[in-house]
Amino acid sequence: MYRRRRRIREPAHASPNPQRIRMSTSGNQNASRGAPSRQIYSPPVAFKTALGSSIIGEAEHVLKRPKYKKDLEHKVDLIFTSPPFPLNKRKKYGNKQGEEYVKWLVGFASLFRTLLKPKGSIVLELGNAWEHGLPVMSTLALEALLEFRKKGDFFLCQQFVWHNPARLPSPAQWVNVERIRVKDSYTHLWWMASTDRPHADNRQVLKKYSDSMEKLLVRRSYNNGKRPSEHNIGKKSFLKNNAGAIPSNMITLANTQSNSSYLNYCRANDLQPHPARMPMGLAEFFIKFLTEPGMLVLDPFAGSNTTGAAAEALGRRWFSIEPTEDYVQGSKGRFPKAQ
Repeated sequence: MYRRRRRIREPAHASPNPQRIRMSTSGNQNASRGAPSRQIYSPPVAFKTALGSSIIGEAEHVLKRPKYKKDLEHKVDLIFTSPPFPLNKRKKYGNKQGEEYVKWLVGFASLFRTLLKPKGSIVLELGNAWEHGLPVMSTLALEALLEFRKKGDFFLCQQFVWHNPARLPSPAQWVNVERIRVKDSYTHLWWMASTDRPHADNRQVLKKYSDSMEKLLVRRSYNNGKRPSEHNIGKKSFLKNNAGAIPSNMITLANTQSNSSYLNYCRANDLQPHPARMPMGLAEFFIKFLTEPGMLVLDPFAGSNTTGAAAEALGRRWFSIEPTEDYVQGSKGRFPKAQ
């Protein structure tokens, strides 16, 4: 996740002298006057696997470096990420607020477009925010989305909702104390692309048929007649076995995991887990739906690197960027074969 730029420590498992490019001020005259030298670093690779790389740095800087532009430009099949939300309270991962947030997020639109393949996709998770001190929702996330779409000239392919039934009641003041609102338990995921027909296949994310549908497939007959929707369910086309049901754009996943390889690794190495972790199933859904094995998935605001871990497990190549070294170090626990 994004946070203000800070000096990056060299991770213990990285090479002792990561490549750095030193650019001093031009001319001895400036140097003699005590003008400070300017250093531009090459973002260190925290760790690698056979399929991906985790980079320590801020996305807006890493993605503009010549090396990574060469590696990624017009080669990314899916950008799946959860940028920091425009929350009123500052979080450790460095969320931005107000118009600063809109300007920051929109600044990635053109950059992301240059990274995508012609049929590549972007999926942004944007959570809800509230006006400071008021029981009123903020429209900043929507404003940022609309400006982002316009700036990148993207098609909005579909809107998804992730419902977390286990989410704690919030905002606490309005939900728990004054009891004038109900708990906010969902976020939106916005699927965009530079074409109206990006690569996608819903047969890769089919759900198990319900018991009643399984029985119908065995019985091979409906009660004839039209439903109120005017669908004629007596038609045989409704009884075709497609190996599963087509999912909806409402994804329900609880996020209550307390005993995982990631958390165990953080505990064992005295590392602070990322406070806003995404459930693995959410990343898996979109990676299966919008990519095929061997395709490239990018997460520029990686946090605990759920996206990279899901991509790795599904046989996709991946590239993640995260500026907070502690979170990157902890995310290594998701990759037992990391080097």
